[in-house]
Amino acid sequence: MGVMHVVMFSFKPLATPEEVQEVCDKLLALKDTCLHPETNRPYMKNIIGGVNTHMSDAQDRVTHAFVSEFDSDEDREYYLKIDPAYAAFWEGAKGIVEKTEVVGFMPGKF
Repeated sequence: MGVMHVVMFSFKPLATPEEVQEVCDKLLALKDTCLHPETNRPYMKNIIGGVNTHMSDAQDRVTHAFVSEFDSDEDREYYLKIDPAYAAFWEGAKGIVEKTEVVGFMPGKF
């Protein structure tokens, strides 16, 4: 396994179900639209996500979670700091997403 990137959202109260679905669909589509700067090929290994099915006070209104996998820290950092497709996604999502929580980890590394 590579490097994991977890992002959790809560959406603004006035966001419509259609707007929420569009943000989720666009985030999942980044697997194919984020291209490596040297190979010009998709570099995200995998992304999965869905609605939070365990609502409790501990989640602080987090409603959706997504887990992405990258081959390396360098790929993840490119994704987060440089990738134009990712930047465009966030530009469109920021009016609908109220809060994000992010965690990164390498499986089995403690």
